[in-house]
Amino acid sequence: MKFDRYDLAILRILAGDGRITKSRLAEEINLSISPAWERVKRLEEEGVIRGYRAEIDWVRAFKGSRVVVEVTLARHTAPDMRRFEERVAAAPEVVQCLATGGGVDYVMHVLSRDIDHYQRFIDTLLTDELGIEKYFTYIVTKVVKSGAEGLPEWAEQSIGENA
Repeated sequence: MKFDRYDLAILRILAGDGRITKSRLAEEINLSISPAWERVKRLEEEGVIRGYRAEIDWVRAFKGSRVVVEVTLARHTAPDMRRFEERVAAAPEVVQCLATGGGVDYVMHVLSRDIDHYQRFIDTLLTDELGIEKYFTYIVTKVVKSGAEGLPEWAEQSIGENA
């Protein structure tokens, strides 16, 4: 998909404020409302804009703990990976799980009431025979950056290449 400066401006603005009004968005990018909204709809239809949601600080709301977990599976067969991914997708404690290449297979972000609750959750994953070879736990002490409030410089520079 090719983006021009209007598309990139829309993406930048919506990443920072998904609740912006149609008229304010159009004003911000210097287009009339109808063409601006047509671009938004096209970006949605093409799957570039996947949805709109509120960013909730669950730890603050419920005084819980956020934990980052690196997981390595013992075997890397499609059924083993699918079994792990399906189990994790069904776990409400897991708010994000990324399949990764390199040293570990998955990086999970887990929310729990406390460390004991987290350990009980991990214990269930281990007893469910999901093929977990090893896992490493990292307690989040502070969120430094969350979300995608802007575009990296290389994305801005690619406007000419993609136009």
